[in-house]
Amino acid sequence: MPVEHPGWLEWIPDGGVTSPRGWRAGATYAGVRTYGEEPRFDIGILASDRPAAAAGVFTKNLVFGPAVALDRARVANGRGQAIVANSGCSNTATGEQGERDALRMTALVAAQLGIAEDDVFVASTGVIGRHLPMQLIEPGITSIAVSEDGGAAFARAIMTTDTRPKSHAATFTASDGTRYTVGGVAKGSGMVHPDMATVFCFLTSDAPADAGWLQRTLTEVANVSINMVDVDMDTSTSDTMLLLANGAAGGTAVDDAHPDAPRLRAAIEAVAVELARDLARDGEGARTLIEVRVCGAASIEDARRAARTVSSSPLVKTMVTGRDANLGRVLMAIGRSGAALDPARASVWIGEHAAFERGTPSQVPYEVISQAMDVDEVVIRVDLGTGGPGEAVAWGCDLTEAYVRINADYTT
Repeated sequence: MPVEHPGWLEWIPDGGVTSPRGWRAGATYAGVRTYGEEPRFDIGILASDRPAAAAGVFTKNLVFGPAVALDRARVANGRGQAIVANSGCSNTATGEQGERDALRMTALVAAQLGIAEDDVFVASTGVIGRHLPMQLIEPGITSIAVSEDGGAAFARAIMTTDTRPKSHAATFTASDGTRYTVGGVAKGSGMVHPDMATVFCFLTSDAPADAGWLQRTLTEVANVSINMVDVDMDTSTSDTMLLLANGAAGGTAVDDAHPDAPRLRAAIEAVAVELARDLARDGEGARTLIEVRVCGAASIEDARRAARTVSSSPLVKTMVTGRDANLGRVLMAIGRSGAALDPARASVWIGEHAAFERGTPSQVPYEVISQAMDVDEVVIRVDLGTGGPGEAVAWGCDLTEAYVRINADYTT
């Protein structure tokens, strides 16, 4: 893993949402997703063999789909057992028919799995302003058989313009010797910006958890992972991040007082961060992952504000695209971010090279800095110079001509 994570955390090769005990998934191609070069899975089901504690965070866009509204209401109960998701159509701006279709999808899954309808979440992503083709979705849902090996198929079913599936899983030993596992899957390639983005992120665990603790944990984790990603400064209408813990591994419910709470939270964060990096790396048309690390901020909030502004700046993105050592674009971004800044003490590094040191340009030749950007992952480090303790990391990607082509031809 490129990011440093706790040494006690063990990553599961090819792991995903069905790596934790008691989780199954499956997918099918029903013909909902009609754009792209070839047909691929477009409806998936993720299910637990028992009810799970559930938490969720969602888009802050005021235009949101019926799936988001339904999930917001159901996650308030603090429990869930399954997720049905489709790509190709977001079922947004579809009126009362869209609401009925979202409910119908959850009813079909509940009947198929023999579980409570209120314990089924739904997620739809794709083109906005079109009704779901229920004549395709209904037989598609009923044809899906879930299994412990179905996580990879589910990961592909939620993809839209993504070029690759995004899954991770990690495990650790609890204080009583029990092994707890956290798995995750995500999608998102364009219309990706904090609060949230065209992002689905579904996290699962076999640890037992208190629903209130789980919700607080997910909110905190989202703020250092999914909400620190930018591709194109646009926030979507369907963004959904769900965390379900079914307790299949046994033990007492994890809450704030539980001895394993810090480790479980760290494991959830680690999986979410890796998924966030995958989202940025697979940005539409992207060639380069950009990681922005900010320190010396007056507060964590300032650090996050500066990091997000740099990672989302179109000029910083195109600077990386052209391998152009124009550090003024980074300085411009931190200056307009709203974060407290001491220009006379601020510093900027591109890769391992100090490009700007304590308020003045360094002696590193532009050619050297340019060469440092000719890699798959560019790290930009910024010290805001306030002497404060605030630190944050954000992720973005370069902006290429391919992004324009993808979005110019998205529906036509």
